[in-house]
Amino acid sequence: MGTGGTLPSVSDRFPKVSNPVGNFTHATKMTIERSSARPILVAEDDVKTAHLLEAYLRNESLDSVLVYDGPSVIRSFSNFEPCLVILDVMVPKLDGFRVCEEIRKTSEVPILFLTGCDDESDRVRGFQLGADDYVVKPFSPRELVARVKALLRRSQTQESPRIQSSGPSSPVSGVGLRHDVDKRRFSLNGVSLSLTPIEFTLLKSLISHPGKVFRRDELLDKLYPNGELVVDRVIDVHIGKLRQKIGDDPNSPSFIHTVRGIGYRFSDEV
Repeated sequence: MGTGGTLPSVSDRFPKVSNPVGNFTHATKMTIERSSARPILVAEDDVKTAHLLEAYLRNESLDSVLVYDGPSVIRSFSNFEPCLVILDVMVPKLDGFRVCEEIRKTSEVPILFLTGCDDESDRVRGFQLGADDYVVKPFSPRELVARVKALLRRSQTQESPRIQSSGPSSPVSGVGLRHDVDKRRFSLNGVSLSLTPIEFTLLKSLISHPGKVFRRDELLDKLYPNGELVVDRVIDVHIGKLRQKIGDDPNSPSFIHTVRGIGYRFSDEV
């Protein structure tokens, strides 16, 4: 169905599923079998919401796999190697936070959290665990799909960190951090960095103007250009995760310096 089509109502389009836990719909199976594209993994225990998301994603020519509990997310993640995960925080058996931790042990695939709790501490916890975006219920399906497409665009600017490059790269610091522009990736002392799309965009933004002090709101605009509502503290969380991956001591940084009360700057000392 093209983007100009009319979406059916959830009640008319989908039959009631009596025991959905751990399974996904036959329609979704057929979609994945026909397509070579990596699907979007949707983990949502509410069947109607899951099918609504599936319909809106299909309307944008995006395949999806639906699962309804935490352990099924882990299994399906291995089986389907999705390009993105939409993850409800409250999926049963293994909550979204723990699922996110498991995924982040092996992958930097974009993760978008869904939650019915608009609590800042929960959102910050999600970002600390490696989430790339956060959507609070009730939500607009069109807005959620727009966020999904934005995350996919960011993700597609990177090449998998598992692929080693023999091409040229440019030093961005005198202590081993290099940016391979052609391959769209960073390495530290010859080792590829495994960065999420958000972390990649953040580091790329900082190194584009060494020495420049970026305000937090400037960095938020670069990370969330569609006007998504996120708290300023999210930048601090992303900076903290990025520092861990590049081995940067916040008390004596080589790369990213904190400018108290304002934001951050990347070192201009070579």
